[in-house]
Amino acid sequence: MLITGGAGFIGSNLADRLAAEGHDILIYDALSRPGVETNLEWLRRRHPRKVSATIADVRDAAALGQAARDASAVFHLAAQVAVTTSLVDPRADFEINLAASFGLLDALRQRGGRVPLIFASTNKVYGDLADVGLVLDGDSYVPADPELRARGIGEDRSLDFHTPYGCSKGAADQYVLDFGRSFGVPTAVLRMSCIYGQRQMGTEDQGWVAHFVLRALRGEPISIYGDGCQVRDVMDVGDAVEAYVAALRHIDAVSGRAFNLGGGPANAISLRQLIGHIGDITNRKVETRYSDWRAGDQRYYVSDTTAVTRELGLRPARPWREGVAALAQWLRQERVALEPASA
Repeated sequence: MLITGGAGFIGSNLADRLAAEGHDILIYDALSRPGVETNLEWLRRRHPRKVSATIADVRDAAALGQAARDASAVFHLAAQVAVTTSLVDPRADFEINLAASFGLLDALRQRGGRVPLIFASTNKVYGDLADVGLVLDGDSYVPADPELRARGIGEDRSLDFHTPYGCSKGAADQYVLDFGRSFGVPTAVLRMSCIYGQRQMGTEDQGWVAHFVLRALRGEPISIYGDGCQVRDVMDVGDAVEAYVAALRHIDAVSGRAFNLGGGPANAISLRQLIGHIGDITNRKVETRYSDWRAGDQRYYVSDTTAVTRELGLRPARPWREGVAALAQWLRQERVALEPASA
């Protein structure tokens, strides 16, 4: 099985799960994100006979096509992952997220044999959701519509691409679905909310749950863009991996479909709520600094998980307080992660 971006946070957890089940895994990764080489080393130690790697950029069409040549299934997780980076270098964002994804899909189309592809998409395909009426409930924005508050954003929500990142991921999302319709490539899309957990070395631009925990453990201030009342539904990586595995298992039934994947309303939290919990589990006051809102930022996004839970047979997501505490414990054990960011 081919996992692009397989040395990354979600990819390495997925590779570990599949290798433990006896599958041969090919990791395709440029190792461009700081720290991911340690994930690959970890996988090789745990599964020396099951995990191999191709160190290459997804923009290398020949290398990517070669990696896909013998795959029985593809999990396409490699991406440029930050909205901020897409605004600085939109061409690279386009080439990595859209052009490379198209190349991978076309390689599978030309190969034939109905090789499944599961694509990691994002909630950013729905835009900034500025039309959703919100009210402030304590330290959290929530929809004024009680039904929307109870269930979250569903897959019937109109697509609305904002920022180059939203455009590149959203367009790739649509190409993945259409290659299922037009060419019979078995595909499914998981539009992820905020995934967190072990092996995540979060940064200010991406992986904010781990980033907040890391900053607190180091005794460093946390930067908040906006007022900190923005809400996301968070999901432990173990639950996300289960969804990817289930999507492949049920690919014949769900091919050509997109699902919103996150912790759902039961795991919807504001940045301020997370910071308060981090203070509790680290037994220290967490310093925060506030700046202006960033382009395309959603004040509220919570996944309606009804469809993905029903169609993939998923269990309820891990409660966020339990999961974040487990993440903090793992980060404490990874001593290198607690060195100052400037070291």
